[in-house]
Amino acid sequence: MTTIVFVAVIFVATYVALSFRKDKRAPVVWVGVALFAAYNFLVARDPYWAHALQPLRDVNWNVIGIFVGSLLVAETFTFSLVPARLAEALIKRAGTVGKAVVVVAALSGFLSAFVENVATVLILAPIAVEMARRLDVSPAPFLISVAISSNLQGTATLIGDPPSMLLAAHYGLSFNDFFWLDGRPGIFFAVEVGAVASLAVLYFMFRKYRQPVCEPRRVEVKSWTPTWLLVGMIVALAVSPVFDPGFRFLAGAVCLAFGAAAKLWERRHTYGRTAYDYAQETVRRIDWDTTLFLVGIFIFVGVLERAGLVERIADAVQVAAGSSLFAGYNIILWFSLLVSAFVDNVPYVSAMLPVTALLAGRMGGSVYLLPLGLLVGSCLGGNITPIGAAANIVAVGYLAREGVKVGFGEFVKIGLPFTLAATLAGGAFIWLVWS
Repeated sequence: MTTIVFVAVIFVATYVALSFRKDKRAPVVWVGVALFAAYNFLVARDPYWAHALQPLRDVNWNVIGIFVGSLLVAETFTFSLVPARLAEALIKRAGTVGKAVVVVAALSGFLSAFVENVATVLILAPIAVEMARRLDVSPAPFLISVAISSNLQGTATLIGDPPSMLLAAHYGLSFNDFFWLDGRPGIFFAVEVGAVASLAVLYFMFRKYRQPVCEPRRVEVKSWTPTWLLVGMIVALAVSPVFDPGFRFLAGAVCLAFGAAAKLWERRHTYGRTAYDYAQETVRRIDWDTTLFLVGIFIFVGVLERAGLVERIADAVQVAAGSSLFAGYNIILWFSLLVSAFVDNVPYVSAMLPVTALLAGRMGGSVYLLPLGLLVGSCLGGNITPIGAAANIVAVGYLAREGVKVGFGEFVKIGLPFTLAATLAGGAFIWLVWS
């Protein structure tokens, strides 16, 4: 068996395993990495693997720092109850329940641009369920709307979602580049165009809920300090390209520093536990599965590139598209949407980013056209099904604990039109701006 065939088989097997074991992403990927290492040591004798730590050079540690640090800040922001207070204030001003659902979904999207998607769902889930219970209607449509809105907006900024971080790592993009890139509007604006279209779809779906909004339970904010830490981190990220134009280390260091500051603040406001117990709990609460998953993915993609598999995939896409850049763009956009409806988008985005870079050089157009289409398609596709994204799985699980079962068809009934509207609008925006 040649190296490229072995790598392809392991990649496909790992990808299939990830679709069935979303709760064990890190172990699955690291089994794949171990198989690559064993094959190279015993069969291929690739000198790259001669030193055990060599593959770690493929890891973008700046991105890992961004992920962990922003997660710590977001967790403390949630602890402060500011997001719940914002939701309460917006619901009061919505007027009708239908409008309130759309407003909460919009808030979910806004928060997810800066806070991890699952955390956003857990923040807003009790509010959505309480609102539905008071009206004696099913909370499922409300919570589904929160989950899919959080998935959409997570793509908008560098710190919103792992695929955005992978895009930044591959092209050396700063926080600011997501807003304005090479003199053109960045992916943030494409996502916002998609958000407007998808929220219009939600409003059309929920327009029948004309009941007046019930008074939500009063939420008392613990402190506004975590909010200022989040704002400070965003400002520091915006300034960091001046001092680190190559996106090498500073953004990750900034996020880790603000994460540490957030946890020190939280420790002062957490009573009844020693500093040692609190430190242990903080370490346990870090999302180690996703962190180690991302580290493994960087190594995985390095293997794919060295084996020549990336070039083979690019060849296949180019054959399907012919000489048409428009066809190539739509193949990337809509195929990514389909794939991500059922399986994890992080390994898919990781593998396809170098493919889009090769295709951009061959087919012409802006170097960013195809990767931006890839990101929009792969991140929105997860909204179609209840298994397409972690936020969806958490939302459905939360509803199950509340005694509400959500069927596959019930989720798709909301997720599919929402996703099509967002993808058509956001995809068209990217084509018009970047083609």
